[in-house]
Amino acid sequence: MKAMILAAGRGERMRPLTDNTPKPLLMAAGKPIIEYTIMQLVAAGFSDIVINTAHLGEQLPAVLGTGARWGATLTYSHEGGQALETAGGIINALPLLGDQPFLVVNGDVATDFDFKTLRQKSIALAHLVLMSNPQHHTDGDFHLAEDGQLSSLKMPKLTFSGIGIYHPDLFRHYPVGVHKLAPILRQAMLDNRVSGEHFDGFWMDIGTPERLQALHDYYSPS
Repeated sequence: MKAMILAAGRGERMRPLTDNTPKPLLMAAGKPIIEYTIMQLVAAGFSDIVINTAHLGEQLPAVLGTGARWGATLTYSHEGGQALETAGGIINALPLLGDQPFLVVNGDVATDFDFKTLRQKSIALAHLVLMSNPQHHTDGDFHLAEDGQLSSLKMPKLTFSGIGIYHPDLFRHYPVGVHKLAPILRQAMLDNRVSGEHFDGFWMDIGTPERLQALHDYYSPS
């Protein structure tokens, strides 16, 4: 199974840190935050990794290279200066991802989730990893039913972690361009074709300088 790391976002809430550095290359405990994700993916058996780029995107291949130092093969999906949103970035990268389900991870999350548990996951169109709602997102995103199906209409809701498996068919009818992921997922949920699971381990959305500092402290030796 191939993997994709979403790394094209502008990182507005991180400014001015992201004025000259793409958010995935911001440092925490001596490493770019994307490096932790690459290392975790490789350890879980995902060595073929696609990374999309937009804002200051030329810096990512310049810093990360081919991925050989981690035992990975990194391929870059360039979107130009303007990111295509989450689904748009995935659609643009589909030629690099193949015709089988693939894993997608947000480039600005940190977690101890065991990615290898998803390698053999059987899915319809998508399978999402959900978290208990953090303080900055108390309303959640999707409802997880007892049978593992997700709904955007029912309550209560959990928060989407930014970790998911997708079948290329989920995006088949959408042209290359700017597309948000949530509306596409909601449509698939109406047909009961999106499953999910609840993860209660370490997870952090690195969306602000304060959370970047918290991640630095988490990874730093005590």
